[in-house]
Amino acid sequence: MKVSPFRRLALGAVASLSLVLTACSGGSAGTAPELSDKPVTIRVTWWGADTRAQLTNEAIAAFEKKHPNIKVKGEYKDWNGYWDALATTTAAQDSPDVIQMDELYLASYAGRGALYDLGNAEKFLNTSQFDDQALATGQVGGTQYALPIGVGVSTVLANTDMFEKYGVALPDDKTWTWDDYARIAKELTDKSGGKIHGASGAPGFFAGDVKYWARQQGGELFDKDGNVSLKPDALVKMWKYGLDLISSEGGVKASTMVEDLTAGVTAGSFATGKAAMMGAYNTQVTALQEATGANLKLLQPPHVGDTKANFFKPSMYWAVSSQSKHPAEAATFVDFLLNDPAAADILKTERGIPANKAMLQRLQAGLTGTDKAAAEYMNTATTGQPPVVTPNGASGIEPMLQRYTQEVYFKKTSPEDAAKSFIKELQSEIDAAK
Repeated sequence: MKVSPFRRLALGAVASLSLVLTACSGGSAGTAPELSDKPVTIRVTWWGADTRAQLTNEAIAAFEKKHPNIKVKGEYKDWNGYWDALATTTAAQDSPDVIQMDELYLASYAGRGALYDLGNAEKFLNTSQFDDQALATGQVGGTQYALPIGVGVSTVLANTDMFEKYGVALPDDKTWTWDDYARIAKELTDKSGGKIHGASGAPGFFAGDVKYWARQQGGELFDKDGNVSLKPDALVKMWKYGLDLISSEGGVKASTMVEDLTAGVTAGSFATGKAAMMGAYNTQVTALQEATGANLKLLQPPHVGDTKANFFKPSMYWAVSSQSKHPAEAATFVDFLLNDPAAADILKTERGIPANKAMLQRLQAGLTGTDKAAAEYMNTATTGQPPVVTPNGASGIEPMLQRYTQEVYFKKTSPEDAAKSFIKELQSEIDAAK
């Protein structure tokens, strides 16, 4: 996104965490659970559209066939309603047993004692096929509270049909810089006579943007203690770059960027053929190719020197509620979803490229087209260590960041003033949650 992972987050989701999640049971501190010898019903909740629901229900049926003693009740909502409902049920001591979790909210729920320590369920939950980097994305304070379902990595998608049409050479993505990106974007705009723009956006609308730019300057967005370690200069350079991209007309106007944010990834400038390059996750290539009807190529993001600024981003996780009365059965169900070939054959890449290496290898032989390209890109992308999980109190970072980015790009605030204010506001939200 980005080069940012342009994944749209609904602004209203942040409000869910304003509910106080009190009196959560201490599932992380108990002894190892055991499976019941009586029939058990557990609940699983997720966000997503009807296709995800259909596939998940098929996986539930396969699990119940294999474990006839365990009945699974599925619940799902859209992104907005999901977080409000989860916060409400958790505060009411009625949390679903198995929870689809997002990185933005992981530390907030773990920090309130709402998630189960999966280390207690290792008898039922095999993590041997997840590499250490993937497992680290689901840890808070060294405790494994969630397991990544799929992982993605930042990329720049290039509409190769447009590059060919306007006679612009594709870059060498092993060596290109941000200056190269801006030059190529302007060249595409100019050679098209303004019919398209070279780039669909500029960095600053997503947390992944900030993490990437901070790493390029040798820093990080958050330190290991969960405080803001971002230096203002990294934000200033990011926003100034975006302003230059807009003013050169290599990128779309600021107003168009905001419209794209509202429209969503498959209805924005890139998806509708009005721009030739876009920051994205590799896992978005299939949806975007369907939207554009064009040939797309995944490029590694521009970079500064040899810094490994890119990183694996969990598409989402499975977690177990600390309130669950059946943690062994819940962990057994999570194990099935992540480790069983029958589940992999049903779910495939719907929730992202599998983080489980064995399941990815199983599926990879059958992947074609953009799904295959996304998997191959992930295997070859140059990445560094995973960033610190978004700390408790910082779940609202993206709407906050988008507010400051719009002020800068609409020239209502200077990059310098916005950088200082953003860092101060974000840290104050973290401090208030301690």
